[in-house]
Amino acid sequence: MYYIGIDLGTSSTKLLLVDDKGNIVNTVTKDYPLDFPKPGWSEQKPQDWWEACLNGVPELLEGFDADQVVAIGAGGQMHGLVVLDDNDNVIRPAILWNDGRTEKEVEYLNETIGKEVISSYTANIAFAGFTAPKILWMRNNEPENFEKICKIMLPKDYVNYKLTGVHSCDYSDASGMLLLDVEHKKWSKEMMDICGVKEEQLPKLFESYEKIGEVKDDVAQSLGLPSGVVVVAGAGDNAAAAIGTGTIGEGGCNISIGTSGTVFISSTQFGVDENNALHAFAHADGGYHLMGCMLSAASCNKWFCEGILDTGDYAAVQEKIQADLLGKNNVFFLPYLMGERSPINDVNARGTFTGLSLDTSREDMVLAVLEGVAFAIRDSFEVAKKLGIKIETSKMCGGGAKSKLWAKIFANVVGIPLEMVKTEQGPGYGAVILAMVGSGKYETVKDAVDDLVEVVSRIEPDAELMAAYEERYQKFCKIYPAMKQLFKDLRN
Repeated sequence: MYYIGIDLGTSSTKLLLVDDKGNIVNTVTKDYPLDFPKPGWSEQKPQDWWEACLNGVPELLEGFDADQVVAIGAGGQMHGLVVLDDNDNVIRPAILWNDGRTEKEVEYLNETIGKEVISSYTANIAFAGFTAPKILWMRNNEPENFEKICKIMLPKDYVNYKLTGVHSCDYSDASGMLLLDVEHKKWSKEMMDICGVKEEQLPKLFESYEKIGEVKDDVAQSLGLPSGVVVVAGAGDNAAAAIGTGTIGEGGCNISIGTSGTVFISSTQFGVDENNALHAFAHADGGYHLMGCMLSAASCNKWFCEGILDTGDYAAVQEKIQADLLGKNNVFFLPYLMGERSPINDVNARGTFTGLSLDTSREDMVLAVLEGVAFAIRDSFEVAKKLGIKIETSKMCGGGAKSKLWAKIFANVVGIPLEMVKTEQGPGYGAVILAMVGSGKYETVKDAVDDLVEVVSRIEPDAELMAAYEERYQKFCKIYPAMKQLFKDLRN
């Protein structure tokens, strides 16, 4: 038997074919464009996601018995606003998670309505990337399009709709819309009223591992699939990645370094950071989690290497960094290339290099980028510590985790051992696990994780290097407060 995992990312969709023992037997990646209509804006065409699946699934199945495919699960980029009209046609390009156009709407929600009020409705406050501010932006700036809205959904839910004809959303992804009463797992009537939408415009809610339907016959024929293939609700990319690394239940932790970066802390109980610096979301295992999210993580390294140094060979660039430079770099980098979410919630924030001098080398700047991302992730760990959460170890996944140098930096910046799992496919593999549960191979997510997820390596922090990075982190913490007003002035 085979299972298909869909990892619907910002720059590409990655498809996995996995056998019933959890082995990845094939992968296919389909790229698509990312549009920036104005500075700080970020959009994509939902049809590009579907075309990636239409073209990618047949390629994925080449050489395999497609009749053995049992189920499909998807993990997808969160928060993106996808709107359909009454004929289920896309009204406008999707406004993505890293789009910063909603500053006025966020200010309205957090300041006029009030953070405490919004948090009482949803367990979270408004961030520029969340879906509800985007809906308000449409109402304020595109009233004709807003009036056409029949259905509101998220990126991976659009693909699930195209597969099944069912308008669905899981609780983990819905948590990031700022429309869900997270604690009680239902749409918030108060937030719907604020945004001017009705419940019938929102998708039906499911647990991530629940079956939402089966692939439609005509679609199955186009994809080369048999009839009756189960489709589960799936999960937001971070929750799916957490499943894929075995971060479930009480006290699990996962650091994910992809385009964005996250600290994901799982729990069996609902809980809220009183300052809302961390997101309080539902988890794909049926429980809950706290999450800190930075908008630009591995994308900072990609920007600097490809955009500035004009090379795509990241490993070669890092090989020139001498081990004795770690913890002693005089250059600092703020990784806020698209503004920042956790914990500062500032759409005006931008990237900076600080401490440059005539003897600054290329290696100094590359290392500063790697360290800056690690320091920003540490910021979310500090919030968790203040809540009394003790994190003794963490899994690590995402493209950035493949760099041994970067993983070493992370272990010493956050000061805990980091574990790498055998299968490094994050959201896609987590989505497969959910598909296995939803189609009946496993009774629970825990059963599946216990059977399939294996830790293969562990990076221990070094006491001397930890101390050096502690000193550097304290200096890093002074840079953003000194720049905050200037960032706002420059944006204006």
